[in-house]
Amino acid sequence: MTQNLGKGKRLLVTQKLVLLNDNPNKNPVELSETLKYIFPNTFRSDILSENIQRIHILSRGRALTVIDGKTSDEVESRYDHYKDLLLFRSREMLQERLSHLGVDPKVSSLGRFQGKPAYVLGAQYPDDTVPQVWLDKNTFRPLRWIITSHTQQRLEVRYLQWHTLKNTWYPMHIEFFADGNLVREIHVENIKVNPSFPKNLFDIEDLKSRYPQSEPTASSGQEKKESLNEIQKTIEDFKKIYK
Repeated sequence: MTQNLGKGKRLLVTQKLVLLNDNPNKNPVELSETLKYIFPNTFRSDILSENIQRIHILSRGRALTVIDGKTSDEVESRYDHYKDLLLFRSREMLQERLSHLGVDPKVSSLGRFQGKPAYVLGAQYPDDTVPQVWLDKNTFRPLRWIITSHTQQRLEVRYLQWHTLKNTWYPMHIEFFADGNLVREIHVENIKVNPSFPKNLFDIEDLKSRYPQSEPTASSGQEKKESLNEIQKTIEDFKKIYK
């Protein structure tokens, strides 16, 4: 899989993040997001709108999230992990990350997803109750990632509409399902291969020095439990994921 994603060393991706809700009277929340990849282990996401500013960085195993100018206690959300399959283009790094998230790399099987044969890493098909990654049998590119937990809703990420640019592959559409319900989507608008990035964009210590630590609230634990249900309703719920 890591070999078949391409040979690019860096990526700049602009995309639209759509937060859905179960109220037909409310429109989805759309946010513009910019991603910067330096393979195999450095990543930055920037969301900037009238209502929210969010920076998320992963650099050499360390992560940091800044919400509205304050460093968040929750350095990574479950939703942030979708990029792991796209970022870690080292077999050892990817195996370590997947193992940390509960995917057993020693278990594999052959399954079928939407009529297509696929390799299932982490489970014996058709068991979908444990963390697992599905790869297209012919291309080895990711199809879906099922993230399960005893304390949180089941989260499924689907990687769709793979596009190639300068020998580098990237999914143009990504879907997120919480307990079987579509709760958010990503629509990629533009991709640039091998752009140049200033090094300080990925400097976690520099960001920590410029942004104060946010103060935890007494209700933060309850907010985390409810976040997957509430995230689609308002921008405030989007912020709660990282508090």
